[in-house]
Amino acid sequence: MGFRIAVDRDLCQGHGVCESEAPDVFEVPKHGTVEVLDEAPPEAQRAAVLNAVKYCPTHALSLVEED
Repeated sequence: MGFRIAVDRDLCQGHGVCESEAPDVFEVPKHGTVEVLDEAPPEAQRAAVLNAVKYCPTHALSLVEED
């Protein structure tokens, strides 16, 4: 069982909190919105991704459990 990341691009404002929490998974260009570097990261990244989801100021990120 794994997980994937969902992004609501209408909500993302490019604050970069996700990148600071999980730099191996997210990248935010200087003038843009989030780019997900790995939409289905390894389990070892789960805690960092959960923090990125939790601390996103616009709630643009979510974690989706996969079977």
